[in-house]
Amino acid sequence: MKYAHSTSPSGRISRLFLATLPLVILASALLVRPAAAQDGYQEPQHRLSPVVIERTMVGDTYLKVVYGQPWARGRTIFGELVPFGQVWRTGANEGTEIFFQSDVDFGGQHVPAGLYTIFTIPGESAWTVILNRQLRQWGVRGYNDEYDAARVDVPVTATDELVEGFSIRFLEDEGDADVQLTISWERTSVAVPVSVR
Repeated sequence: MKYAHSTSPSGRISRLFLATLPLVILASALLVRPAAAQDGYQEPQHRLSPVVIERTMVGDTYLKVVYGQPWARGRTIFGELVPFGQVWRTGANEGTEIFFQSDVDFGGQHVPAGLYTIFTIPGESAWTVILNRQLRQWGVRGYNDEYDAARVDVPVTATDELVEGFSIRFLEDEGDADVQLTISWERTSVAVPVSVR
């Protein structure tokens, strides 16, 4: 006995949907690409400024800085590439972030344990070093001083030699602090004393 083959309207719609699904996916992919290009940000395929991680232990306390490392490449840095008197991202690419496992004394200011973004305001004779609670920054476009956890003014020191690659390091302190957070580039260096509480 043969049964008559009947197709309900819903069955026809389902088959039509399955038949056109690859075209819908292709069209969606083509539409998404221009939108991604228009939002102004695309992850670079090759970064000129590599990511550097600097870390140290002070007793049982872990300290870490993650930053993008630009290079001088014959350019005049401070006062030209990085203007004096303006907030600077302090590195390249994403905002530079610093982590303190315990509460610290940062240049004379109490800072609770946690993760912060470092911004600076370079000057000819002194810099302001800023710890900001807003994370995942890119450049300075999202910087808001209402989220500053600390602002420390430190003097500029001239380096003996040219520092080609921007550098942030934890160096031993010869005074009362545990370490110096030292920022160096070109022929300029600044340092913030850091002590674990």
